[in-house]
Amino acid sequence: MNPKGLAPHSNIGASPEEAERFLAAHPEIAGIDLVLTDPGGVMRGKNIRREELLAIYRHGRYMPGSILSLDITGEDVEETNLVWADGDADRLCHPVPGTLAPVLWREEPTAQVLLTMHELDGRPYHADPRHALARVIKRFTDQGLTPVMAVELEFYLLDTKPGPDGKPRPAPTPGGHRARHIEVYDVNLLGEMWPVFAEIHSCAKAQGLPAQTVIHEYSPGQWEITLLHRADAMRAVDEGLMFKRLIRGVATKHGMQACFMAKPFAGRAGSGMHIHLSIADKDGNNLFADGDKPEGSLMLRHTIGGMAATMAESMLIYAPNANSYRRFRRTSYAPVAPTWGINNRSVGLRIPAGPPSSRHIEHRPSGADANPYLAVAMALAGAHYGIERKIDPGPPITGNGYEQAKLGALPQHWSEAIEAAERSAFLKEYLGKDFFDVFLAIKKAELDRFMAEVTELDYQWYLRTT
Repeated sequence: MNPKGLAPHSNIGASPEEAERFLAAHPEIAGIDLVLTDPGGVMRGKNIRREELLAIYRHGRYMPGSILSLDITGEDVEETNLVWADGDADRLCHPVPGTLAPVLWREEPTAQVLLTMHELDGRPYHADPRHALARVIKRFTDQGLTPVMAVELEFYLLDTKPGPDGKPRPAPTPGGHRARHIEVYDVNLLGEMWPVFAEIHSCAKAQGLPAQTVIHEYSPGQWEITLLHRADAMRAVDEGLMFKRLIRGVATKHGMQACFMAKPFAGRAGSGMHIHLSIADKDGNNLFADGDKPEGSLMLRHTIGGMAATMAESMLIYAPNANSYRRFRRTSYAPVAPTWGINNRSVGLRIPAGPPSSRHIEHRPSGADANPYLAVAMALAGAHYGIERKIDPGPPITGNGYEQAKLGALPQHWSEAIEAAERSAFLKEYLGKDFFDVFLAIKKAELDRFMAEVTELDYQWYLRTT
């Protein structure tokens, strides 16, 4: 059925020819996962049969707008005004160009495609986080600037069965070894886990994802895989989301659980999502480079100035959940202040070592639990804010940045971050007030539900002592 007001192909999203070519090249594909990312970063959708795909590329697919009202548990948040106040109305979802790809880890031959949501008349739906990022990127492209970036994800591979204490534990390698010590950069452990990573690389290649270096991170069972920088920020974030889903799928196939919680274990390293960013001109020149200067150009320093100035009010985006705030501890490799430095991992904004052509910023506040569309949107927004206002970040931190961090420079708890975000004109301006109101309503509802729960720690601390 052709949606009212739209031509057979509305020029929104990918062209039908993309689907036709894919189906011709993959006659084995039986089903396709339609994947839409909600404001919380959860990938939601449905599976369709092969014969349904072309109609979606031609006309779109109706889905309820309330999908973008859901909290982290999948429950409606009526305060978003996207559920009953809206009659739980349908919108149209369209495929994102270049994201139709095979899903090799599934038993049935399957593909997937990312979706983005629109009003029935073709306007971007205000609650879709991908549109929020698109608006921020447009501020750069309108000025002839190109953000060049990649997202870098840390994660744990966990056993699907809890340990004797009932808590999660690292998954054993296929050879049976279960890491119990930090073992950072351990190549023997990497080799023992290689059957998993070999399949991750194979699946990534099939999806056109530029997966590169694998390392064992600073905790038992914690890993990191890097993605190549792209001179297309939206594509880089789409790839980050696709890669996150791929890692989960391959881990499940190998009897493991991929965990992207910010802090799954007390006393161990949390998992971050580092955003690597530079800005190029229309000829592809890196505008952050300035000869051999390790501190880079004036534009780089203005970018850092804006990111630092807006970090506190943006923390609800970078650290969106209650668990997120357990990650920020001194000497934990997670930043505790909006500081910057050169070749220094104790700060929030790091200029890595490297030749001038590679000069860029590693933005370190975001947890692996953050929505990549929104985290990148706000990192870019901070950059734009600083460049427009020529904000001086002050001198870089040298030495131990944790010892020099100002206490309370960033929100310490989820509720503080929600309050800081609610006061922020910056967030409303760059995310768009309509999207911001939806996101804030979801986070307030989650906080209310979370604080109403009686936890095991409540019983341990208070049952017999009060």
